Amino acid sequence: MNKFKKCLTLFGTFFKIGAFTIGGGYAMLPLIQREVAEKHKWITESDMLDIVAIAESTPGPIAINTATFVGKRTAGFWGAFSATLGTVLPSFVIIIALSYILDVVAELEPVKFAFNGIRAGVIALIVKALWGMAKQCPRNLFSLIVAVLAFSVVLFLGVSVLYVILAGALIGLSAAIISKKRGEKK
Repeated sequence: MNKFKKCLTLFGTFFKIGAFTIGGGYAMLPLIQREVAEKHKWITESDMLDIVAIAESTPGPIAINTATFVGKRTAGFWGAFSATLGTVLPSFVIIIALSYILDVVAELEPVKFAFNGIRAGVIALIVKALWGMAKQCPRNLFSLIVAVLAFSVVLFLGVSVLYVILAGALIGLSAAIISKKRGEKK
């Protein structure tokens, strides 16, 4: 597939994801994973986990950062541009249209019930993304302890997620260095 067609495919794929996902970046992650790792095989499942970790630690919305990384890896600069534009464009158009309509209908009971249903669906999508990422994580005591500690400091102490991600990276790097040194001593 030539680069132009690949960019069009990236745009179309991320446009579809952006157009049919409500609830923000985390709700988009299962769809992104299915499209880019399972269907198109632009990246592996493991790559997806790494890209999400990087996208979470960089400024900006996670879905846009993920689209940019996938696009760049798939087709360079123009792939990044195409995937990012495809992700952003539907939301931009929808938000402009909804801003005009919502002022008129926001207080109607059916609209309130619809938004409650949408919120419940978004929670389900976020839990699905969490479950998919959890399946990709190493299954050992060290990883479990780091995950529980990270969750706890964010939830109970209100520590910024950025600091928790940086600390997790440093802890993982330190553990790898210590493990390597132990292996060399044997």
